[in-house]
Amino acid sequence: MPQITNLIHTLKQILKTHKKTYADVAKELGLSEGSVKRLFAEESFSLARLEQICLMLDMEISDLVQVMQERSQRITSLTREQEEEITGDLVMLLVTVCALNRWTLQDIITSYKISETQAIHYLAALDRMRLIELLPGNRIKLLVSPNFHWIANGPIQKFFHEKVGKDFFNSRFDRQNEKLIVANAMLTRESNAIVQKKLDKLLREIDQLNDEDAGISASDKKGATVVMAVREWNYGVFSGLRR
Repeated sequence: MPQITNLIHTLKQILKTHKKTYADVAKELGLSEGSVKRLFAEESFSLARLEQICLMLDMEISDLVQVMQERSQRITSLTREQEEEITGDLVMLLVTVCALNRWTLQDIITSYKISETQAIHYLAALDRMRLIELLPGNRIKLLVSPNFHWIANGPIQKFFHEKVGKDFFNSRFDRQNEKLIVANAMLTRESNAIVQKKLDKLLREIDQLNDEDAGISASDKKGATVVMAVREWNYGVFSGLRR
């Protein structure tokens, strides 16, 4: 993740922790709320404005950088053995997905037929993997980096390809909360790389939205899955016509 993106993402997290909104930032900077939203979206803060926001939070820019560095030291992936342990137990996989989506213990046991003892057992296993820290009162603290990812073609990805893919695409994608886009283009490798960077940026934005919605009750949210992919590929159905 580029440093400026990481820094702005960290700032948003700290604002949320201090229960400060874009409206609060706008008032502090003497701007409209829309202008502040654009500053965050475009990551175009001047040093003076960044310092002003930090002062509002009783921080210095150096404090913000320190928090960012602490976040960047979090794990970005698991080992293959750890992924195999997770996929080897369906309940553990479920608890893992819930934890990574910032669910509380109460959310998990209320929404699924999992006892509190079971859930704590699996959360303790995730704690040993350093995916989470199980805090007093069985509160869950994520320890993963914002750019955390599963191993490419590893146990988790294979599981979802084999078990979830057909179910996921078993839809017409014509409802209000659904959308399927298939885009075709003839791209150079350089342009393909640009598309991949944009996909990475969208992934970070989804993670930020997930983070911002963490404090909302699970009963007021619905699971959302986004599948993003780009590859050098031609329709197999035309393979017999190729020279």
